[in-house]
Amino acid sequence: KDLTRIERIGAHSHIRGLGLDDTLEPREASQGLVGQLHARRAAGVVVQMIREGKIAGRAVLLAGKPGTGKTAIAMGMAQALGPETPFTMMAASEIFSLEMSKTEALTQAFRRSIGVRIREETEIIEGEVVEIQIDTPTTNAGPKQGKLTLKTTDMETIYDLGQKMIDALTKEKVSAGDVITIDKATGKINKLGRSFARSRDFDAMGP
Repeated sequence: KDLTRIERIGAHSHIRGLGLDDTLEPREASQGLVGQLHARRAAGVVVQMIREGKIAGRAVLLAGKPGTGKTAIAMGMAQALGPETPFTMMAASEIFSLEMSKTEALTQAFRRSIGVRIREETEIIEGEVVEIQIDTPTTNAGPKQGKLTLKTTDMETIYDLGQKMIDALTKEKVSAGDVITIDKATGKINKLGRSFARSRDFDAMGP
């Protein structure tokens, strides 16, 4: 017996925007939307105000009979604002059928619908490991210390290593000839690979 593959397709997954031109005039059929010209134009005005920062922190209520395109227009607004704009769709039956409280269900939906963009800058050191020296205490009781020689395009620098940095180097299995990055704020180490000059150290060589 042949098995039939069933895929779930969202009812509004084809919508790519509000179908408006540059003057916010709606096209009859565009970007997955058909009809509701006046409502789409009004939604386009709201989207323009959001882009200009004139309606931030406010809500828009779309009212109408079932099947008139309220959810489709809301999806079009989210798509028009960009791919990073979250869109959370839920039905009243979902809230009543969940085992959690209605307040908790709505709170989670609101949290999923909040789009916050956080820009974080960090200073990264990238270079080739020239040498790693680790000094182990004779009693094996104290913390390890060491030195890391790192060569960049501009210079060669020696860094003092503490126990945390030594553990990070050991975890990443860093050795001489590896290219690594070090986050100056957190001390996180990432191994990017071998340097070009040392990339053939382990190649099998013929006679």
